[in-house]
Amino acid sequence: MIKFLIIEQDLRISGTSQGVISRSFLAKLRMSYPDAIIDVVYLKRQESEDQLHLLPVNSIQSHVLNIKIPFFTKFVNRFYWRIFHKSLVVDYIHKAYASHIAKVDYEPYDHIFIRSAGLAHEVILGTKDLPILKKAIVNFHDPYPEFWYVGSKKEMTTLAMFKMREMYQVVSQAKTCSSSAYMMSQDLEYLFGTRKKFYTLPHQYCEKVFDLSDTRFVQKKNKKVTIAYHGAIQFGRNVNILLEAYRELVESNENYRENTEFVLRMKGIDLKKLAEEYAQTPNIMILDTLNFSNSCYEQQHLADINIILENGPIYCNILVGKAPFLASLKKPVFCLSPERSELRYIVKDERFIANSNDKEEIKQKLEQLIQLRLSSEEPVYPFGDFFSDDNFTKALNAILADTPNT
Repeated sequence: MIKFLIIEQDLRISGTSQGVISRSFLAKLRMSYPDAIIDVVYLKRQESEDQLHLLPVNSIQSHVLNIKIPFFTKFVNRFYWRIFHKSLVVDYIHKAYASHIAKVDYEPYDHIFIRSAGLAHEVILGTKDLPILKKAIVNFHDPYPEFWYVGSKKEMTTLAMFKMREMYQVVSQAKTCSSSAYMMSQDLEYLFGTRKKFYTLPHQYCEKVFDLSDTRFVQKKNKKVTIAYHGAIQFGRNVNILLEAYRELVESNENYRENTEFVLRMKGIDLKKLAEEYAQTPNIMILDTLNFSNSCYEQQHLADINIILENGPIYCNILVGKAPFLASLKKPVFCLSPERSELRYIVKDERFIANSNDKEEIKQKLEQLIQLRLSSEEPVYPFGDFFSDDNFTKALNAILADTPNT
């Protein structure tokens, strides 16, 4: 019987794409290996209600880490990192993860996944120099270090370069490495300069590991066709060009004005200022974000066209976390993407993707999708079978079949 050990940093049910992705990964792993032993070590930074009973695993050890940095450490670090280009605060955090991971009895397991969350990759860096790494598959959710993240405003400082060296050591010690996007795998393979292949294991979505019964805060549908964007505005994502294109459509066409609406639920942007800017266009509604259950309901049952904004402005090497969820809805998904991006590698039907810097193309293709939904509610498949169970199992098995470099 195959035994899997999964070390996770985020299994939350709302407020984070990584929680959705990690929970879905466990569900898809169970689908691929229904008779396997799947044990999880869950290391989180604060108490949270995560509905862990919904996860199809054999056991979960959940630990809340004490990462309150001592005053003395913070005080000394003010000078230390400038001299030695190494942060005592960051080291303290990594050691907090390492102390738990070092206690894990990993020997009985055939396969071990260490999965990152957030931009700091703390659980991965916490494994540096631990013997578990020799048997581990290290999975990158995002690029590292942060200055490498497309759209980030972080500088390539000496401190960041020393952090990159720490990750290089982790990559070198790990059995196998993977990431969630084909382009990111290529970039990380090049960046860390190893002869170790970075595999690609795309994000997944599985409804079974969520309780989606909460619909208390959903927005009432007011028009025949609802366009919806739920997500953050960060890393070069441009929502204004999309809003301008839509506003021009409704102002020039009575049919669109009477029969369409655009509902946006965003974070990372001044919602009040944006709402004032489009106050004269009642078809545009800018609202607060929702928890995952309510957000799912709106995108699944109320929206007719869902929007994805990729990072930009010229390049995006990550797979946005919402893509597999939106693929499961079998509805039009309109992707605003830079010229080189992960979604351009996946989305083959040109109707569903436009240059995020070209307002005329956005306007033209958005209009085509509106016309499509005004006349038909037939299922569509913007992502083809990319997120199918079979493709996941195929990608997973390629990773599991890898052997350490000798």
